Amino acid sequence: MTSDVSAGLVEPGLAGALAGDADAFRELTDKYRRGLHLHCYRMLGSFHDAEDGVQETLLQAWRHLATFTGRGSFRAWLYRIATNVCLKHRSRHRAASAELSALPRTVEGIAYSDEPAINLSPYPDCLLDELEAPSGDPVAAYDLRESVQLAFLAALQLLPPRQRAVLILRDVVGFRSETVAEMLESTTASVNSALNRARSSLEQQRAAGRLRNGQPFTPADVESSVVQRYIDAWYAADLPGLAALLTKDVVVTMPPRPLRYSGRDVVAAFLASIRPPDQRSGFRFVPTRANRQPALAVYQRDPEGDVFHAWSIWVLGLDGEAIAEIKAFADSALYPAFGLPAELETAVPTTDHFRFDIGS
Repeated sequence: MTSDVSAGLVEPGLAGALAGDADAFRELTDKYRRGLHLHCYRMLGSFHDAEDGVQETLLQAWRHLATFTGRGSFRAWLYRIATNVCLKHRSRHRAASAELSALPRTVEGIAYSDEPAINLSPYPDCLLDELEAPSGDPVAAYDLRESVQLAFLAALQLLPPRQRAVLILRDVVGFRSETVAEMLESTTASVNSALNRARSSLEQQRAAGRLRNGQPFTPADVESSVVQRYIDAWYAADLPGLAALLTKDVVVTMPPRPLRYSGRDVVAAFLASIRPPDQRSGFRFVPTRANRQPALAVYQRDPEGDVFHAWSIWVLGLDGEAIAEIKAFADSALYPAFGLPAELETAVPTTDHFRFDIGS
């Protein structure tokens, strides 16, 4: 975790920014932009909403820069603005372009559940890589990895907003309770109380099986093998092979919809119903990574053309050499953030075409 050591007026470029130099302000804040974006993402659950949040944060910081007194760190001042922007933010709920009516009818009834609707989308690993490396500290690296796991982020979205803010600022970003109290215009006692309630809520979610104590580490070569076998089985229309890649208690969810497919048989039926075996070439898979997990960008063939259009991103949670969870995000607007094209040209699929090194 990062310590909130005071930087005060020694922040490079601050004097120029205070004098009204927009370029100096941009240079001053650029080093914090990715961290602020990730903070807004953790607060809001949505990549799109985080984009709005960080833009509003920097706009407010520029407008009110003269109010920065230098008593605390400039970083803490920015996080204070970002946190309050997120607490006031109204989500656009842009994710999920497909409608519920598009779900496969064969297992649709099984999919409905009392799952809470949460605002959640994936975060590209290529952008997480822009964060400053944790100085070779394995504990810090582990903390960063755990704090962007989708299960953890989904659990955060179920907390009341202020509890969520306190938990993230204290346990993830690493600010002291006194600093968090100042950020939220509260008291240290109130912050500690909210933190205890938030931690208790997460423990309850762990007890209910929604949140595990640490994501199992899977070596890169194993990840690569599992994902490649999934792609191979899909194009071979090998439904037993697909099922064999799933854990017995595998779960498929589709945030932000309150839908859930649970168990190997049900999930296998869902995968089989997406497209008949003789139409498997109607999809293309491009391997990518999100939230420090392997993922697939899925393209769907245009029924009236010779191109494949961006459709959804599937993030895979692995347990050893099996798939324990699939989170499917039907949001083609995410593709540019992953550095992916909106369309692919038609080509005859071969398994060799889709082989990849997941560690690259």
